[in-house]
Amino acid sequence: MRYQDISGKEIIDINTGSRLGMLGQTDLQINEHTGQIEAIIIPDYKWFGFKKEDTKISITWEMVRKIGKDIILVEYDEEKQL
Repeated sequence: MRYQDISGKEIIDINTGSRLGMLGQTDLQINEHTGQIEAIIIPDYKWFGFKKEDTKISITWEMVRKIGKDIILVEYDEEKQL
């Protein structure tokens, strides 16, 4: 799967049903040896998206449950933060 295939999809937590962010407005942690995505890093935007805070949500690739046509479903667990 290429980045362009998943870019622009909303990231939804299946435990709470909340929207965590949108892929394309996130950072990716990529293993430099294998080229595989290890985590999706979602910055916490405040003030209507203008100010980027220091807090981040880290979603490991193991938390991704399903990649659909429009959304990515994840089982977010705060205890497994990077």
